[in-house]
Amino acid sequence: MAAARLMADTTLPEHLEAAEPPEARGLRRDEVRLLVSDVETDSIEHARFLDLPRWLSAGDVLVVNTSGTLKAALAAQSASGEAFELHLSTRLPGGFWTIEVRQPGDVASLPYTRARAGAAFLLPAGGVATLLAPYPLIDSLESASRLWIAALTLPSPVLQYLDDYGFPIRYSYVKRPWPASIYQTVFATEPGSAEMPSAGRPFTPELVTRLVSRGIQIAPLLLHTGVASLENHEPPYEEFYRVPRDTAERVNAARREGRRVIAVGTTVVRALETVTDDRATTAPGEGWTSLVITPGRPVRSVTGLITGLHEPKATHLTMLEQVVETAARNRSVNAQISASFCGPCHLERAYAEARRAGYLWHEFGDSHLILALGPHPSARLR
Repeated sequence: MAAARLMADTTLPEHLEAAEPPEARGLRRDEVRLLVSDVETDSIEHARFLDLPRWLSAGDVLVVNTSGTLKAALAAQSASGEAFELHLSTRLPGGFWTIEVRQPGDVASLPYTRARAGAAFLLPAGGVATLLAPYPLIDSLESASRLWIAALTLPSPVLQYLDDYGFPIRYSYVKRPWPASIYQTVFATEPGSAEMPSAGRPFTPELVTRLVSRGIQIAPLLLHTGVASLENHEPPYEEFYRVPRDTAERVNAARREGRRVIAVGTTVVRALETVTDDRATTAPGEGWTSLVITPGRPVRSVTGLITGLHEPKATHLTMLEQVVETAARNRSVNAQISASFCGPCHLERAYAEARRAGYLWHEFGDSHLILALGPHPSARLR
């Protein structure tokens, strides 16, 4: 049975939820724990994120998401004065946004499912958000929905408005608010993500310098992440991406030379897979992607992944399974693999080990490095 199905029935214990950033626990960002899954050797190791260079080699390419995190949450009121919280998710063509309507809770906001098309919410400084239609529109305008297409009437451009009046999205496992700087990665250059592309959070300028000095390439792309759905475990919706030509060329060159292409985050996998054809050739591209990695859609663009630890039922687990399955297929062609090797079983074993060792989940938690294909022996740095 696949690992995601096995873990779907497992509740994540509260003590494994990262309730605060590592800085609040006396750690640097790159001192979080790192679980290393080497699929080629079917081994699992424990380390710190600052040890990452041990598993990389000259010529390997780390592909990173340069999207910056918005202060995407806004206090709001209904026409009757009831308090709400709006989460801006994704900017759509034509200036519209998808948004989520939530209501205040004891610790953080909670889902609200009784909103309907036509409802208007009053925002700070005279702003107004009007719900136009459920997103996606499946049945009718009168349907209930978690996400909505909305029109925003604001007194200033939306990014400036969010900077002035918004605050970072926070879920109930994070017990107190944190400043916006806590939610930015070292790679952020262009604001646009509703939630932090958190796989890049453990990187520090010092670690990036060490990696580059050892001949490891850092290749950027952009994918603006929408709101997560920790409560409902829905697949991701359309998100804006941009893969530069130079990044596509570096990815293709690394694959031709037998070097690793390692995605820093599932957002990077989604963007790369959108522009990678069935011959594993990556092209530059820009637009909105609706791609979802499923068992029928193998991963073609990457041979490794740095990611967080994903909660039970999270759709990201399906993507991780496909990375591991792809690794198993590559290993069967490029190395001596036992016929009994089980890719999803390796992922399940890794997650069981993370639980046993007390790794922390979510955006402020620990990291998982999945190595799906080794480099040419001459490339490895010692």
